[in-house]
Amino acid sequence: MGDIVGLLADVVGTEHVLTGPSIAPDYGHDECLTVTPVLPLAVARPATTAEVAAICRVAQEEHFPVVARGSGTGLSGAAVASPDAVLVSFERMNSVLELDTDNHVAVVQPGVTLQQLDDATTPLGLVYPVFPGESSASLGGNVATNAGGMRAVKYGVTRHQVLGLEAVLAGGQVIRTGGKFVKSSTGYDLTQLLVGSEGTLALVTEATLRLYPRPPHAATVLAPFDTLEEVTGAVPQVVHSGVGPRILEYVDAITMGAITGNVGLDLGIPDEVRSRTTAYLVVVLESGHEERLEQDVAALGEQLSELGAIDVYVLPPHAGAQLISAREKAFFVAKASGADDIVDVVVPRATIPRFLSAVAGFAEEQQALVTGCGHVGDGNVHLSVFQPDAEKRHDLLTAILGAGLALGGAITGEHGVGSEKKRYFMELEDPAKIALMRRIKAAFDPAGILNPGKIFDR
Repeated sequence: MGDIVGLLADVVGTEHVLTGPSIAPDYGHDECLTVTPVLPLAVARPATTAEVAAICRVAQEEHFPVVARGSGTGLSGAAVASPDAVLVSFERMNSVLELDTDNHVAVVQPGVTLQQLDDATTPLGLVYPVFPGESSASLGGNVATNAGGMRAVKYGVTRHQVLGLEAVLAGGQVIRTGGKFVKSSTGYDLTQLLVGSEGTLALVTEATLRLYPRPPHAATVLAPFDTLEEVTGAVPQVVHSGVGPRILEYVDAITMGAITGNVGLDLGIPDEVRSRTTAYLVVVLESGHEERLEQDVAALGEQLSELGAIDVYVLPPHAGAQLISAREKAFFVAKASGADDIVDVVVPRATIPRFLSAVAGFAEEQQALVTGCGHVGDGNVHLSVFQPDAEKRHDLLTAILGAGLALGGAITGEHGVGSEKKRYFMELEDPAKIALMRRIKAAFDPAGILNPGKIFDR
């Protein structure tokens, strides 16, 4: 260990290598409910790409694992290191390097947070649209997990916004992929291969991201429904109408009560309506023109009424912002309520009613409570699972994730596989696909030093 620490200190400076008691507990976990906290052998805090490359060279020569870490807000254990690993924290690589208003791109280091980028783009009338619900999340972590969020129905997820990357390979080589352009047919798309790879193929040290004009006007529409089937049935019609919602979410009645109660938000819904409601549809519209927004809101309200909504509420701006903020904190409410796991299955949006019906049956069989909300516009369903018995919970999650796959979906829509969904990934996914992914991993990282034990067994 002394030799490794000395070699790391030669790269980043003694004060930026943490060991033993100097490693804060926060470095040992992320926000995943099931991950076991583990402190790494050491924490290295590089300030430049050259230092990251030097760390990787030393790691390959000395045969120790390297795990990248941003803000630690992930939900799959992907940024949790093993006791023999060096955790590379990007907290010092946190600069917005460029805001190119002509090409509508931002160039950022991996430690830049969503809040930091939003603060930088707001005065320019621009926005980076991916927001997975935690403003302290880092852009490097977002790239590593292909983060999504509520705005994905309009703007897509992280991979739709990443135009280019700078990355360090396992042996310390630095590569650049993509650039300030939106299309290329020049060989394999390495940018998209690295997005969502959870630090198992390379360490991202710079990202070139799309920016968009920031619409100045927005409105939040809330529609309660008697049944979840009516909510999900309304979604394709809303999308087809052409209003282009920025956010299109479903929230079941239990979750709505929990998240609004958590922030003390009274939406003013009459008791007789609330008692009938099984689930809510939350729609946020935005526009560059206030008059056009008002027209779209009126048309949407009329459409939702025709689609079976008990009532339609256009929330005051402050209440609308509070509701969206409360929805973004749904995970933390579930955590505080004692949830045992979080699932983020994604299915084709038209199959959501069938999927949730199956989930209800599985929950009853396993004597579990499963509540949820989700990005219903793109089929990403977030479920909070309350079942403390580990064996029953495994059977329940296997059934839930398997049902999602059977409907043409995927095990995780945005949280990633990491260490905590790896078991289900290995059990349920196509073995031929897993074998191909392993070969890709071996091509990028033949010595197996980059985040071993994540996605695949170590």
